[in-house]
Amino acid sequence: MPRSEVDKRGEGDPRWKRDLPPIPRRGIVVSTPSSDLFSEDPFAGTGLDALSQTIRDCTECRLCESRTQAVPGEGPAEARLVVVGEGPGAREDETGRPFVGRAGELLTEILAAIDLPRERVFICNVVKCRPPNNRKPQQDEIDVCAPYLFRQLEIIRPAVILAMGATAAETLLNTRQSLGGLRNRVHEFRGMPLVVTYHPAALLRNPQWKKPTWDDVRIARQLVDRRG
Repeated sequence: MPRSEVDKRGEGDPRWKRDLPPIPRRGIVVSTPSSDLFSEDPFAGTGLDALSQTIRDCTECRLCESRTQAVPGEGPAEARLVVVGEGPGAREDETGRPFVGRAGELLTEILAAIDLPRERVFICNVVKCRPPNNRKPQQDEIDVCAPYLFRQLEIIRPAVILAMGATAAETLLNTRQSLGGLRNRVHEFRGMPLVVTYHPAALLRNPQWKKPTWDDVRIARQLVDRRG
Protein backbone atom coordinates (compact mmCIF):
# COMPACT_ATOMS: atom_id res chain seq x y z
CA MET A 1 0.00 0.00 0.00
CA PRO A 2 1.50 3.33 -0.99
CA ARG A 3 2.57 5.58 1.84
CA SER A 4 1.68 9.26 2.04
CA GLU A 5 4.59 11.49 1.11
CA VAL A 6 5.28 14.74 -0.68
CA ASP A 7 5.49 14.34 -4.43
CA LYS A 8 9.20 14.36 -5.25
CA ARG A 9 8.47 15.71 -8.73
CA GLY A 10 7.94 19.15 -7.22
CA GLU A 11 4.17 19.21 -7.37
CA GLY A 12 3.91 19.47 -3.59
CA ASP A 13 0.89 17.16 -3.46
CA PRO A 14 0.66 14.13 -1.17
CA ARG A 15 1.24 10.83 -2.91
CA TRP A 16 -2.39 9.77 -2.58
CA LYS A 17 -3.34 12.61 -4.94
CA ARG A 18 -1.20 11.30 -7.80
CA ASP A 19 -3.21 9.88 -10.71
CA LEU A 20 -6.44 10.10 -8.76
CA PRO A 21 -9.29 7.83 -9.84
CA PRO A 22 -12.37 9.77 -10.94
CA ILE A 23 -15.37 10.02 -8.63
CA PRO A 24 -17.65 7.20 -9.85
CA ARG A 25 -21.34 7.41 -10.59
CA ARG A 26 -24.09 7.09 -8.02
CA GLY A 27 -25.03 3.68 -6.68
CA ILE A 28 -27.61 2.40 -4.21
CA VAL A 29 -29.49 4.95 -2.13
CA VAL A 30 -30.75 3.92 1.32
CA SER A 31 -33.07 6.69 2.42
CA THR A 32 -33.80 7.93 5.90
CA PRO A 33 -37.02 6.27 7.18
CA SER A 34 -40.05 8.20 5.97
CA SER A 35 -41.44 8.60 9.49
CA ASP A 36 -39.67 10.70 12.10
CA LEU A 37 -36.16 9.23 12.05
CA PHE A 38 -35.87 8.71 15.78
CA SER A 39 -39.40 7.40 16.35
CA GLU A 40 -38.14 4.00 15.17
CA ASP A 41 -34.69 4.35 16.73
CA PRO A 42 -34.44 2.31 19.95
CA PHE A 43 -31.51 4.48 21.03
CA ALA A 44 -33.09 7.87 20.31
CA GLY A 45 -31.42 10.64 22.26
CA THR A 46 -28.48 8.43 23.24
CA GLY A 47 -25.03 10.01 22.90
CA LEU A 48 -21.96 8.20 21.64
CA ASP A 49 -20.46 7.44 25.06
CA ALA A 50 -23.77 6.23 26.51
CA LEU A 51 -24.36 4.11 23.42
CA SER A 52 -20.92 2.52 23.81
CA GLN A 53 -21.77 1.53 27.37
CA THR A 54 -25.10 0.08 26.23
CA ILE A 55 -23.19 -2.00 23.68
CA ARG A 56 -20.76 -3.25 26.34
CA ASP A 57 -23.70 -4.34 28.51
CA CYS A 58 -25.67 -5.93 25.66
CA THR A 59 -26.84 -9.55 26.07
CA GLU A 60 -29.41 -9.57 23.27
CA CYS A 61 -27.84 -12.35 21.16
CA ARG A 62 -25.76 -15.49 21.58
CA LEU A 63 -22.48 -13.72 20.83
CA CYS A 64 -22.42 -12.34 24.36
CA GLU A 65 -21.99 -15.89 25.69
CA SER A 66 -18.52 -16.39 24.23
CA ARG A 67 -17.12 -12.87 24.18
CA THR A 68 -14.47 -11.52 26.52
CA GLN A 69 -15.88 -8.04 25.98
CA ALA A 70 -17.88 -6.13 23.42
CA VAL A 71 -16.12 -3.77 21.03
CA PRO A 72 -18.29 -0.69 20.45
CA GLY A 73 -15.83 1.21 18.26
CA GLU A 74 -13.53 4.16 18.76
CA GLY A 75 -12.81 7.58 17.38
CA PRO A 76 -13.99 11.18 17.64
CA ALA A 77 -17.66 12.09 17.43
CA GLU A 78 -16.71 14.76 14.88
CA ALA A 79 -14.93 12.27 12.56
CA ARG A 80 -15.29 13.05 8.85
CA LEU A 81 -14.72 9.40 7.92
CA VAL A 82 -16.30 6.34 9.52
CA VAL A 83 -14.82 2.92 8.71
CA VAL A 84 -17.17 -0.04 9.15
CA GLY A 85 -15.86 -3.62 9.19
CA GLU A 86 -17.47 -6.99 9.89
CA GLY A 87 -16.78 -7.91 13.52
CA PRO A 88 -14.11 -8.18 16.20
CA GLY A 89 -11.39 -10.81 16.04
CA ALA A 90 -9.40 -12.40 18.84
CA ARG A 91 -7.19 -9.37 19.55
CA GLU A 92 -10.16 -7.04 19.46
CA ASP A 93 -12.07 -9.29 21.85
CA GLU A 94 -9.11 -9.17 24.25
CA THR A 95 -8.55 -5.42 24.10
CA GLY A 96 -12.04 -4.04 23.51
CA ARG A 97 -10.70 -1.99 20.57
CA PRO A 98 -11.55 -2.42 16.87
CA PHE A 99 -8.99 -3.32 14.20
CA VAL A 100 -5.93 -3.93 16.37
CA GLY A 101 -4.71 -7.21 14.86
CA ARG A 102 -2.79 -7.60 11.59
CA ALA A 103 -5.74 -6.31 9.58
CA GLY A 104 -5.92 -3.33 11.92
CA GLU A 105 -2.26 -2.55 11.40
CA LEU A 106 -2.86 -2.52 7.65
CA LEU A 107 -5.90 -0.28 8.09
CA THR A 108 -3.81 2.15 10.13
CA GLU A 109 -1.25 2.27 7.29
CA ILE A 110 -3.99 2.84 4.71
CA LEU A 111 -5.47 5.73 6.68
CA ALA A 112 -2.04 7.30 7.16
CA ALA A 113 -1.42 6.98 3.42
CA ILE A 114 -4.44 9.18 2.65
CA ASP A 115 -3.48 11.73 5.31
CA LEU A 116 -6.27 10.74 7.69
CA PRO A 117 -4.53 9.50 10.84
CA ARG A 118 -6.39 6.77 12.67
CA GLU A 119 -7.13 9.03 15.64
CA ARG A 120 -9.19 11.30 13.36
CA VAL A 121 -11.37 8.44 12.07
CA PHE A 122 -14.22 6.60 13.79
CA ILE A 123 -13.73 2.85 13.40
CA CYS A 124 -16.33 0.21 14.21
CA ASN A 125 -17.90 -3.04 13.04
CA VAL A 126 -21.34 -4.32 12.10
CA VAL A 127 -21.41 -6.76 15.03
CA LYS A 128 -19.86 -5.64 18.28
CA CYS A 129 -18.93 -9.04 19.74
CA ARG A 130 -16.57 -11.64 18.30
CA PRO A 131 -18.28 -14.53 16.50
CA PRO A 132 -16.85 -17.89 17.68
CA ASN A 133 -13.81 -18.98 15.67
CA ASN A 134 -14.06 -15.75 13.68
CA ARG A 135 -16.94 -17.13 11.64
CA LYS A 136 -19.12 -14.81 9.58
CA PRO A 137 -21.87 -13.18 11.67
CA GLN A 138 -25.27 -14.79 11.25
CA GLN A 139 -28.23 -12.73 10.11
CA ASP A 140 -30.04 -12.73 13.46
CA GLU A 141 -26.85 -11.47 15.12
CA ILE A 142 -26.53 -8.71 12.54
CA ASP A 143 -30.18 -7.77 13.05
CA VAL A 144 -29.57 -7.26 16.79
CA CYS A 145 -26.41 -5.19 16.29
CA ALA A 146 -27.42 -3.12 13.26
CA PRO A 147 -29.42 -0.53 15.29
CA TYR A 148 -26.26 0.21 17.29
CA LEU A 149 -24.32 0.83 14.08
CA PHE A 150 -27.06 2.93 12.52
CA ARG A 151 -27.27 5.09 15.65
CA GLN A 152 -23.49 5.58 15.69
CA LEU A 153 -23.66 6.82 12.11
CA GLU A 154 -26.59 9.14 12.87
CA ILE A 155 -24.72 10.67 15.82
CA ILE A 156 -21.49 11.23 13.89
CA ARG A 157 -22.96 12.11 10.47
CA PRO A 158 -19.58 11.71 8.73
CA ALA A 159 -18.72 13.17 5.37
CA VAL A 160 -18.14 9.61 4.10
CA ILE A 161 -18.71 6.03 5.24
CA LEU A 162 -16.13 3.44 4.12
CA ALA A 163 -17.70 -0.02 4.19
CA MET A 164 -14.89 -2.58 4.28
CA GLY A 165 -15.97 -6.07 3.29
CA ALA A 166 -19.18 -7.75 2.17
CA THR A 167 -20.89 -7.87 5.56
CA ALA A 168 -20.58 -4.11 6.08
CA ALA A 169 -21.70 -3.34 2.53
CA GLU A 170 -24.65 -5.74 2.61
CA THR A 171 -25.85 -4.50 5.99
CA LEU A 172 -25.66 -0.80 5.23
CA LEU A 173 -27.00 -1.02 1.68
CA ASN A 174 -29.57 -3.77 2.36
CA THR A 175 -28.39 -5.75 -0.64
CA ARG A 176 -26.96 -9.11 -1.59
CA GLN A 177 -25.02 -7.80 -4.56
CA SER A 178 -21.43 -8.94 -4.76
CA LEU A 179 -18.73 -6.74 -3.28
CA GLY A 180 -17.18 -6.45 -6.72
CA GLY A 181 -20.47 -5.18 -8.10
CA LEU A 182 -20.76 -2.60 -5.31
CA ARG A 183 -17.28 -1.17 -5.75
CA ASN A 184 -16.60 1.86 -7.93
CA ARG A 185 -19.89 3.53 -7.03
CA VAL A 186 -20.77 6.28 -4.58
CA HIS A 187 -23.71 4.87 -2.65
CA GLU A 188 -25.74 6.75 -0.07
CA PHE A 189 -26.83 5.72 3.43
CA ARG A 190 -29.35 8.13 4.98
CA GLY A 191 -27.84 11.10 3.23
CA MET A 192 -24.21 10.08 3.83
CA PRO A 193 -21.98 9.04 0.90
CA LEU A 194 -20.79 5.44 1.20
CA VAL A 195 -17.86 3.79 -0.58
CA VAL A 196 -17.39 0.00 -0.63
CA THR A 197 -14.02 -1.73 -0.65
CA TYR A 198 -12.27 -4.90 0.47
CA HIS A 199 -11.71 -5.71 4.13
CA PRO A 200 -8.06 -5.37 5.23
CA ALA A 201 -8.07 -9.03 6.30
CA ALA A 202 -8.91 -9.97 2.71
CA LEU A 203 -5.94 -7.93 1.49
CA LEU A 204 -3.61 -9.98 3.68
CA ARG A 205 -4.83 -13.12 1.90
CA ASN A 206 -5.15 -11.55 -1.56
CA PRO A 207 -2.43 -8.94 -2.15
CA GLN A 208 -3.68 -8.39 -5.70
CA TRP A 209 -6.67 -6.54 -4.22
CA LYS A 210 -4.47 -3.82 -2.72
CA LYS A 211 -4.46 -1.70 -5.89
CA PRO A 212 -8.26 -1.56 -6.25
CA THR A 213 -8.54 -0.89 -2.52
CA TRP A 214 -6.07 1.98 -2.87
CA ASP A 215 -8.31 3.47 -5.56
CA ASP A 216 -11.42 3.02 -3.40
CA VAL A 217 -9.97 4.72 -0.34
CA ARG A 218 -8.70 7.60 -2.46
CA ILE A 219 -12.22 8.06 -3.82
CA ALA A 220 -13.46 8.20 -0.23
CA ARG A 221 -10.73 10.68 0.64
CA GLN A 222 -11.68 12.95 -2.25
CA LEU A 223 -15.28 12.94 -1.03
CA VAL A 224 -14.14 13.91 2.47
CA ASP A 225 -12.39 16.95 0.98
CA ARG A 226 -15.36 17.86 -1.21
CA ARG A 227 -17.78 17.80 1.71
CA GLY A 228 -15.57 20.05 3.84
